[in-house]
Amino acid sequence: MGARLADFERAVVTSAPHLTPAESAVVQRELSELRALGLRDGLLATMRRVATAVPDRLYEDSAEVLLRMHEIAGSGNLQSCLSSLPTVRACFDLGLMASSGVGAPADLIVGRGHIAPSFYAEQYVRGTLPFLPLAALHQGGLTGVVHQDWGFRNTMRYSLGVGLAQAVSRAWEVKRRGDARKVVCLAGDGELHEGVTFECVRFADEAGLDNLVMVVDANDKGIEPLLKPLNRDYLRSYFRTVAEIDGRDCATVRAALADLLDAPGPTALVCRTHKDGHSFRRPATSAVKPSFAATGGRRLAELRQRSGRELAVFTADLAARFGLPGQVPYQNVGLAESLSIGLTLSLPAEHLKVVATDAMYYMDSLSMLTEASTSVRNLLVLAGRNWAAWGGSANAYNLLGLIANTRVYEPITAAEFQACTDRLERLPSTVHVLSMVDARFEEPTVDCSADIDDGVWLDAPEADDVDVAVVSFGYASTLVAEANASLGIPHLHCAALNPVLREELVERLSRFRHVLSVEYNGVRGGFGEWLRNRYLLPVAVHGVEADIDNCVHDIQLQRHGMSPAQLRDLLVSFGNSEEARYAIART
Repeated sequence: MGARLADFERAVVTSAPHLTPAESAVVQRELSELRALGLRDGLLATMRRVATAVPDRLYEDSAEVLLRMHEIAGSGNLQSCLSSLPTVRACFDLGLMASSGVGAPADLIVGRGHIAPSFYAEQYVRGTLPFLPLAALHQGGLTGVVHQDWGFRNTMRYSLGVGLAQAVSRAWEVKRRGDARKVVCLAGDGELHEGVTFECVRFADEAGLDNLVMVVDANDKGIEPLLKPLNRDYLRSYFRTVAEIDGRDCATVRAALADLLDAPGPTALVCRTHKDGHSFRRPATSAVKPSFAATGGRRLAELRQRSGRELAVFTADLAARFGLPGQVPYQNVGLAESLSIGLTLSLPAEHLKVVATDAMYYMDSLSMLTEASTSVRNLLVLAGRNWAAWGGSANAYNLLGLIANTRVYEPITAAEFQACTDRLERLPSTVHVLSMVDARFEEPTVDCSADIDDGVWLDAPEADDVDVAVVSFGYASTLVAEANASLGIPHLHCAALNPVLREELVERLSRFRHVLSVEYNGVRGGFGEWLRNRYLLPVAVHGVEADIDNCVHDIQLQRHGMSPAQLRDLLVSFGNSEEARYAIART
């Protein structure tokens, strides 16, 4: 979804408390210019015209600009951006960021997609971007991941490893055409843990892609420190030339990269850099409640104590997100999502195996998970759901739910989490996938812990209620409950993606003339369609229809019609308007 004028107007309001007076004044002038121009000529072209019309540069150092972008946004990958900044500057100096590649000495693919803000900051100090979009980072105006709308040759959505695949694809096509043009790919040492990157490196060698130049930011760190530094001998096995330099000096990077652009390939440039902590967070003014996902480690520790069983926990560099450190022992496998599941395949049957990564990353390893579902007992899959600045995949849980011998749940209370693990104890041959929402909310006082596959009324119907009811899945139940607080519409909560409802509950739902299902999840093959198809209920489905954008959680909710205010309007119109019910039913 492309950014709109309204996105920048809203972002200015959101960022206003964090702007300096000078920044605020410039942003207002730039916004006025943007209003006058409109976005008819395209996003990037218009922003460049705004930069020309308002030439004021508040900062001359792109590192300082990066810091201000993250301070205004409140979150992001500042240290990763700083780590690669000298390389980014070298790319500009060598003309690799020429508009649309026209006139550039090589095609640039940014595989380390989360360093997009480094390019924005450098464009700002070079006068080709205004400050306005920089103040809209993660707020729906400016994506923190590379995207063609912002002048990059490639767009990244889900997996870090896709960048090298895009570069190899481009290099193969260029060579097939007989063109001597080089393709430069900016990668990271953590990114090279992705299974697809090994395939790319092998193929580039065997296909004779002598036009490929891979530049590796080697800072020895993903989110956590790497188990071992990047294996240079591995690179030398496949690349004709492997050069290694101090990647913290722009002039050194520029000279080395220029040399490799003229050398026969495939070649690799290893840039030794430094990276401090991974994620930037604006200092909190008061105690911050942990997200539900971050309670995972504590829940696992309770499970281990309660069951007395040995746990084998594997995570793809996301231990902090699930609150694992200090709670349970775990093995970090880097960004090797398929391996995190593969490591469970030959463990003792009685051990409880836990895999923890983001839900969208399991899409990289569906075949391995399918293998595990037919042979591994006592497998608990924690599938994180952030759906914020890094985006996500709306249909990930629906795909996971289609795997044989697998059940998907989205617990929203500690008791529901325990009920899921208790079910795994009873049914160890079934893989239990738990959607762990990376959001903060008040847990409801009533839940599905008594029967995790059934539903429970958060707002119970009166005997004569037969008009409208709403049924919701997992986290959406907290949003609907807030929206429904003053309406009192009968509201049923389910923690299972495919609930198995007791007969009397199905009968009670069937007496309603209209039933609305709500899920913060892809509607195709999801919760609402299950209710409609399994129980033949008069269900109109409301959920995520579009792709997940790269923006913060609150804006993400709004874009998918899932904010409590939007849901309240939906509940009111659904109850009062036949047209509204018909419009929802058509989706």
